[in-house]
Formats: sequence, C-alpha cells, structure tokens
Amino acid sequence: MIVSGILILTAIVGCIIPAIPGPLLGYAGIIVLHLTQRVEFQTKELVILAIATVLSIVLDYAMGPYMTKKFGGTKFGVIGSVIGLIIGLFFGPLGIIVGPFIGAVGGELINDKDTNRALKSGLGSFIGFLVTTGFKLIVCGIFLWYFITKIV
Repeated sequence: MIVSGILILTAIVGCIIPAIPGPLLGYAGIIVLHLTQRVEFQTKELVILAIATVLSIVLDYAMGPYMTKKFGGTKFGVIGSVIGLIIGLFFGPLGIIVGPFIGAVGGELINDKDTNRALKSGLGSFIGFLVTTGFKLIVCGIFLWYFITKIV
C-alpha cells in the first residue's frame, strides 16, 4: 500500500512536470493497490480508470498543437510550441508553462511578422496546456480519492 501511495502522489506531481508520466504512474498505483489483499477493485472500475488514463495521455500530446491551430496558428507555431516546451523543461515549472507560449509566438513571428496572430497562437498553446494539466490533475485526483477511500 505504501508503494501505491507513493506512485499516486508522484502522479500528482507528474501532472505539472511533463518529464513524469503522471496519470500512468497513478494508474500503476491503483493496480498495485488492487494487487494487495486488503483492497479489490471491480473490473469495471479498473477499465474506466484505464480509459481515463489513456485519454489523458492522448490529450496531453494532442491538445497543445490542436489549440495552437484552433487559435489561428500555423505549423510554425505548433513546432515552436513543442520546441518551447522542450527548452522550458530546463527552467522548471515556470519554463514548462511559459515555454510553449513563447515558442508558439516565436514560431509564428518567424513565419509571419503579424504580432497579433503570433500572440493568439501562443494563447492557444497556453490554453491547451492548462486544459491538459487540469484534466490530468482531475484524473490523478480521482486516483488519490480511490486510494484514500479504499484504505480507510
């Protein structure tokens, strides 16, 4: 149960730090908890939690580029957003949040000097980040809730 708790708590941290696969670790924590003799999940619960985990992973990779395009960004903004995220990893949590925005704006400015369009593209990237982070936090919060309610 301790290993399960550590995995789930690490998952919550992983929702904010992209280098840590948050929901995947959280689901692993649920599986570890299920394998104990004290806690048993229904198959239906495990399947629903697995679907939420996969959905959060897919959204994490797709939402940033999608929102960048949705806000008028081009492939330059999308590529800039990804590069900004990678560089942002070296600057801690603030870099992870600001990096994709700066990257998307920079990519758009390289492609087209329209500052308005570049800022809208960056805003789309930022909103995509917020949406996926929020969704991952909800999923991992559910894992934590299950952990607490099942062991109490």
